[in-house]
Amino acid sequence: MTTFTFNAAADHIDVESPSTTVFDFKYTDGREQLLRLYDKGTRRQWIGEDRLDWSLDVDPNNPLGMPDEVHPLFGSEWWERMNARERGEVRKHWEAWRFSQFMHGEQGALVCTAKIVQTVPDIDSKFYAATQVIDEARHVEVYSRYLHEKLQLVYPLNRHLGSLLNDVVADARWDMTYLGMQVIIEGLALAAFGLIRNMATEPLGKALNAYVMQDEARHVTFGRLALRDYYPHLSEAERDEREEFCVEACYLMRDRFLGEEVWERVGLPKEAADHVEHSDIMREFRGYLFMRIVPILKDIGLWGSRIQRAFIDMGVMQFAEADLDAEIANDEQAARDLDARLDHVKAVAADD
Repeated sequence: MTTFTFNAAADHIDVESPSTTVFDFKYTDGREQLLRLYDKGTRRQWIGEDRLDWSLDVDPNNPLGMPDEVHPLFGSEWWERMNARERGEVRKHWEAWRFSQFMHGEQGALVCTAKIVQTVPDIDSKFYAATQVIDEARHVEVYSRYLHEKLQLVYPLNRHLGSLLNDVVADARWDMTYLGMQVIIEGLALAAFGLIRNMATEPLGKALNAYVMQDEARHVTFGRLALRDYYPHLSEAERDEREEFCVEACYLMRDRFLGEEVWERVGLPKEAADHVEHSDIMREFRGYLFMRIVPILKDIGLWGSRIQRAFIDMGVMQFAEADLDAEIANDEQAARDLDARLDHVKAVAADD
């Protein structure tokens, strides 16, 4: 089986990082909330080979079974001129691109969380981050397997995501790793995963995203707890610097999901990318991406005028009052519901 990988020569990126390794010997000073999260993280480990049904076939012409109405080219002049085969090819490339960025982002999270274990000064944070390292390795594994076995098509790291990963990994301050990865990148990923989990009809891709979301909801909570304790102690200038980073990162990541590489690869003109950028579907999707980030930044105390102006400009301030705990509980329940349905199907098959 051969997987086609664009730009295959770019097989690694080196990022210099001047981080300081911190040992913490106050073994009994752990915060109760973080220790509970650590306990949950150790108990919720799962194995991709066992929990996901890799025997399922995936239709390359519509890998996730998504309705055409949510495709970013739907309704455009190019979409209307395509025949069934061409539309199938575009769907395949779009989903391969999206899952490729998920995979690359998960490797970024793997690296960043390993860095958190090394640099964070508190033993309870090191404990939980250690459970997240194995979570992220598993996520890279399952996205990679889906892409290589089911789609046989992989896209390289998107330049916007690559730029942010470089900034997060290269920064020596432990809290900036949390802020960039646990809040911005993971928060956006949760929203993107959620759309697929809620709308996909293809069972493998749907389940894969639901199970990854169950883990990611804990990861975002981890960042939220740690930074909510830390940021009140920073000076105004230090908080301003972090708010400026968040503003730049949010604009950068908002532009990550336009998929310019896809439209170029399938032979569409530049005007197609312009259509995607300004389409109602993509505008709604890009707004939805910030449903978790906005209330998290407010919760951890990065809520100055520049952050609020940026979110007003993006049209996402309505998410400031979102119930984060309810969203996390929903992520947990959705994964349990999927497990229950799969167990029922297996039980029925066994009885037959």
